Amino acid sequence: HSVALALALPCTRVFAMAAPDLKRRKFSEEDVQSGKSFPKNKIKVLLLEGVSAKGIQILKDDGFQVEALKTALTEDELVEKVKDLHILGIRSKTQVTRRVIEASNRLLAMACFCIGTDQIDLKAAQERGIPVFNAPFANTRSVAELIIGNIVGLSRRIGECTAQMHRGAWFKQAVGCFEIRGKTLGIVGYGHIGAQVSVLAEA
Repeated sequence: HSVALALALPCTRVFAMAAPDLKRRKFSEEDVQSGKSFPKNKIKVLLLEGVSAKGIQILKDDGFQVEALKTALTEDELVEKVKDLHILGIRSKTQVTRRVIEASNRLLAMACFCIGTDQIDLKAAQERGIPVFNAPFANTRSVAELIIGNIVGLSRRIGECTAQMHRGAWFKQAVGCFEIRGKTLGIVGYGHIGAQVSVLAEA
């Protein structure tokens, strides 16, 4: 069921995975004897920091018990919340410490709805056999488009001219402004974002 979180994460990467410590999880005798997967309608999901409404609805439609909050929680609040929790979804403000992870007895997976995973103690998660997902391509295109927009803005001196206009000046001449067509673009760092910038620039 840990993979169910991928429903809300279009592109996921697992950062912490180890053999699960089954002793720490509470399964009923009936569940064990039936040999069936843990029922979805018994799986509790907590999503923090205003996760996408679409992702929340997907999980609800799939039968999970979902609680969604618009803010992050403190360490003490998380310690209480994770005691009966199966899946935790966060963004960048929530800090999932070793204390939080060790307070859980049913946690099956954690997801960062962002690029990084610094906010989770990955070593502690690995020791408990809890996989940690992230969304490495979540805002790649958005950042790449912003970069292209800023390049156009700088080449046309839009920021400077806007500031002058608010002070009452109006420049009718395009002195110092130029088109970006035909120019050479240098990209420092050719990761996911750099690659997308090059695709947009070439187009």
